[in-house]
Amino acid sequence: MAITGRPKVSVIGAGHVGSTLAMRIAEAALADVVLVDIVDGMPQGKALDLSESRPVVLNDVSIVGTNDYADIAGSDMVITTAGVPRKPGMSRDDLIEINGKIAVTMAENIKEFAPDAFIIQVANPLDAITYVISEITGTPKNKIMGMAGVLDSSRYRYFIAEALGVSVKDVQGIVLGGHGDTMVPLPRFTWVGGAPLPEVMPADQIEAIVERTRKGGAEIVGLLKTGSAYYAPSAGAFEMAKAIIKDEKRILPVAAYLNGEYGISGLFVGVPAVLGKDGIEKIWQLPLSDEELAALKNSADHVKALVDKVNELGILG
Repeated sequence: MAITGRPKVSVIGAGHVGSTLAMRIAEAALADVVLVDIVDGMPQGKALDLSESRPVVLNDVSIVGTNDYADIAGSDMVITTAGVPRKPGMSRDDLIEINGKIAVTMAENIKEFAPDAFIIQVANPLDAITYVISEITGTPKNKIMGMAGVLDSSRYRYFIAEALGVSVKDVQGIVLGGHGDTMVPLPRFTWVGGAPLPEVMPADQIEAIVERTRKGGAEIVGLLKTGSAYYAPSAGAFEMAKAIIKDEKRILPVAAYLNGEYGISGLFVGVPAVLGKDGIEKIWQLPLSDEELAALKNSADHVKALVDKVNELGILG
């Protein structure tokens, strides 16, 4: 089902990621926004603050804050950001039990009030939480995806541009795999001003950037000490939402459900996909080398271990 007219996007979770995402959507006049959170007054206050900026940014989109999931009814898209952030020393995987339970609540309410919505999932551990929400909602696989690859690729591209002293606009690159330490940046498919990355940067520097990309979220958590990243994650979710709502046919790395692509089945794993009015319209299959494919499958094995843990913990009931 394609989105028509002024879309309605509900953002579940009014913390830093959710509220910043709501701001990006509203300021771009991409959609009317419903901001949902269980904390009384927080989504209402942030929605009012955002609404009071409308005369400055000059748009008339509606921004509503609520504690009532019933207000997401009729949403064209739901973006799930609610969850506990990491603390220094924690991995994304450490959040599986607590954020898994939060995901169950989100999914049950999406199924009840917005069963036809596209779903973009942002909470960590991203790939496993996407699985939880998919299992409960029963959303068609082309309409549910996780946001990680856009974020990881953005970090990767920024680090390269910074190191070479060039514009980020002239760096193209992609990161595949699960959203964690086994993610797979692809230097062979990275271009700087039309030149392959390995031809303009020494191998040891590339490897250092690849490793920094894998630890990019932890680096920010370590600096903030009391929270995790939100500007870049919200930008990634916004880019995906815009590609679907505007039917842009963008090739973006997303956590998509694989059914044999890249030799992986039954898991949500980060791969490039064409995003348009029907959600994931095609899995874009890169001609990976044996080494690259092995790294992607290793990352998928890590995702499977997390999914197995979800089932062992009985999170799905």
